[in-house]
Amino acid sequence: MLQEDEEDIQKMMHELKTEHRDLDIILQQLSNATPIDFLRLQRLKKRKLFLKDSISKLESMLLPDIIA
Repeated sequence: MLQEDEEDIQKMMHELKTEHRDLDIILQQLSNATPIDFLRLQRLKKRKLFLKDSISKLESMLLPDIIA
C-alpha cells in the first residue's frame, strides 16, 4: 500500500470517528428531550452503526496481510 493511500485512509478514519463521537452527543441529547423522536433516534443509531462498520473496514485495510 502506498504511503499516500495510507494517509488518505487515516484521514477518512479520523473524520468518521469524529462523526461517530458527535452522534453519541446528539443521541444523548435526543434521548433526554421530551417528547422523544423515536424515528430520528432510530435513524441516527443506524448511521452510527454504519460509521462503526466503515471504521472497522478502514482499520482492516491498514493491517498488513498475514500469510498463514
